[in-house]
Amino acid sequence: MGLLLKEGIDINLIKSASLAFFLIGFLIFLIGICPTFKNSLPNYTLQLAGLIGNTSFLGIPIAIAILPSNTINFTIGFDLGTTLFAWIFGPFFLQGKPQQNNIPNIEGLLKVLINSPASRGIIGVMMAYLFHINEILGNYLWIPARIVIALAIIIVGTRLGIITNQKDKFFDLNEEIKFSILLKLFILPFIVFLISKFLNFDFYQSLAVILQAGTPTAISTILMAEAYNVKQKIASQILFTTTLISIITIPLITIFMNGFNKRI
Repeated sequence: MGLLLKEGIDINLIKSASLAFFLIGFLIFLIGICPTFKNSLPNYTLQLAGLIGNTSFLGIPIAIAILPSNTINFTIGFDLGTTLFAWIFGPFFLQGKPQQNNIPNIEGLLKVLINSPASRGIIGVMMAYLFHINEILGNYLWIPARIVIALAIIIVGTRLGIITNQKDKFFDLNEEIKFSILLKLFILPFIVFLISKFLNFDFYQSLAVILQAGTPTAISTILMAEAYNVKQKIASQILFTTTLISIITIPLITIFMNGFNKRI
């Protein structure tokens, strides 16, 4: 909310949020109808882990550190789109029990949507604009927002520490987990790269959304897996492995984009 008030809601935020939301939805649909992809990612835990990134706790701090402030809305927008998709559809995918007569639980869907951190931030911003206190509130929230984002990295480290104490063999990965990792750290960023070129994003706009796409698996995938008791170990393995590998892949994405930009 602090970041949104500081930078404002504009078309760039809407574009990147729509890009993230509909791209993830399309890829899950594509995986579901394509036998080859379905065999590689046979359950929703693998699919969500391969598509939902740690955009809030890791992506935004990285973007603030290395990107110009005028691209922050692309970063926040991608985070909003990813977060909304994860918390709207993730629980429905993972609960494993089809609704009676295949009718969606609209009430449950609305509760999930309203309780989403992204939705609450948007609602708070809208209220601030409604009462014309957006500039004042934005200035007050900007500093704590930066502090919270910095501390978010500690949450990632703490969660990884909890996972490692479980003494699982995190590098004993089957082919399905490897494909999910490949999708998260390599295939998804490349797809977003192609889309950003098609949409004529400039260098920093493209880098903003590509870095968000290349973030490691989100902690929310573990939280949802634990909530519905579905493939928790798989979610933990993918989170742990992608976070470690992203220490290398995120700088490589930046180097690749800088080299590509110079050639152009």
